[in-house]
Amino acid sequence: MAVVTVNGKQYEYPEGTLFRTIAGDLQAEYEDEILLVRDNGKLKELHKELKKDSRLDLLTARDSAGQKTYERSAIFIMLKAFYEVIPREKIKKIRMEFSLGNGIYGELDGEVSLDEALLSEVKEHMRRIVKAAIPIEKRSIGTDEAVSLFGRHGMHDKEQLFHYRRASRVNIYSIEHFEDYFYGYMVDNTSYVKYFDLVPYGEGFLLLLPGRQDPRKVRPVGTYEKLFEVLKGAYRWSECLEVPNVGALNRLISEGKSRDLILMQEALQEKTIGGIAEMAAKDEKRLVMIAGPSSSGKTTFSHRLAVQFRALGLTPHPIAVDNYFRNRVDYPRDENGKLDMESIGCVDIDKFNEDMNALLLGERIEMPRFNFVHGCREYKGDFLQIGKNDVLIIEGIHCLNDQLSYTFPKENKFKIYISALTQLNIDEHNRIPTADGRLFRRIVRDARTRGHSALETIRQWASVRRGEDKNIFPFQEEADVMFNSALVYELSVLRLYAEPLLFHIPRDSEEYEEAKRLLKFLDYFLAIDSEYIPKNSILREFIGGSCLKV
Repeated sequence: MAVVTVNGKQYEYPEGTLFRTIAGDLQAEYEDEILLVRDNGKLKELHKELKKDSRLDLLTARDSAGQKTYERSAIFIMLKAFYEVIPREKIKKIRMEFSLGNGIYGELDGEVSLDEALLSEVKEHMRRIVKAAIPIEKRSIGTDEAVSLFGRHGMHDKEQLFHYRRASRVNIYSIEHFEDYFYGYMVDNTSYVKYFDLVPYGEGFLLLLPGRQDPRKVRPVGTYEKLFEVLKGAYRWSECLEVPNVGALNRLISEGKSRDLILMQEALQEKTIGGIAEMAAKDEKRLVMIAGPSSSGKTTFSHRLAVQFRALGLTPHPIAVDNYFRNRVDYPRDENGKLDMESIGCVDIDKFNEDMNALLLGERIEMPRFNFVHGCREYKGDFLQIGKNDVLIIEGIHCLNDQLSYTFPKENKFKIYISALTQLNIDEHNRIPTADGRLFRRIVRDARTRGHSALETIRQWASVRRGEDKNIFPFQEEADVMFNSALVYELSVLRLYAEPLLFHIPRDSEEYEEAKRLLKFLDYFLAIDSEYIPKNSILREFIGGSCLKV
């Protein structure tokens, strides 16, 4: 018999007991369905066996790993439904491209019309598959066999992906005879995926899923028109360069074409930044306000935008909202009684508005500097006065929130939202979350500039994301323009910097599970040396070597 400890309580089970049995016995103690377990710190699917005494965590869709498992499983069921509703020979490819709110956007290439009637039929077939509670089975095959298998299935993105795969084995999932590869775990059978919707969107569809806060509720589609256009534009650009996925990127690297790819991507970003400066100048905007989530490259973007303004004959003045923080003792606190560092209440809004309006009127003012060591605002003789051809470039996480700039005339404000919206996917069915790209950036930068270990960065990441959900993402559609700072080649560069940091995380730490996931992810990429990356690249803000003050 093995002793299983769950939430401080102990139970005895024979060795060899399936985790689905234990989950079933304890399900009544959980509000949401148990999807996955953590066995002595290691994630396992419910079909696995108990082998020894275990400290067991039972995970639902309220947990990050459980939510990802639910999403992955829902996509698998949806794909099976598509291929059973539509004859396989009429489907060239189904691509899952990016997240949009609580949905995953996808497109269908083939000899069929993707309309509401077809999606309704696919959705009804998904419900039949869910109701049938079909086991989701996993088997391990050799990498060469996987290349051949997906070639026969017409899934050529996966065929190319595994051509560059170092691992000798690949896990293949199946629902009855429908097979596919997925990066991560699955639920035990199709009945677990009860909550979803499938609706038309743009030229494709959205698979709508519940959020972690309420795993039983699927919210309707929100408003994401500007974000959608930016994401679609990034994907179109990637397809034009023939790098829509990791396999294609690896092929270019192996052919010695990474230098050309870097130069083309950087040239496109510079052209885009120049266009944004021209838009603001044409409209005679004097307050350029920039916001975006963590590790978006806001600082480098602000400097490069300033260069473009100078090229137009204007004089830019960068201003960080962080310098208008209240003294730390006056910060608001969150629901746990801790300082809420991401709250707009940390900013002295009245003083910020007073100073900015004074500058616009031509007055000379003393600018503050926030001392992050001592947690207080200081004045050390930094004076500023601007002329009629001057532009204030204001950067901070709350810049799209009109509460911050409540006294500024609307006609004077030009709002920019910046984020690293990854335009690269692992393959046609496995997307790369944009948050993962930003996390790699932050791990590398924190280690280089702040002396933080990867463990510390990962530990803080959930809190950072909660702040973004509350203070940044709700205002992104308020922007006049959106800028995508992601670079199609960057994960191949970041791999060389991030891997050693992630390997340093101890196996017995809570963060090791995430470190292991990230290391497995990086293993998909061939590496690129940073030699050819321009000194003003946004990526230099994270890996070092920038010619800008970042």
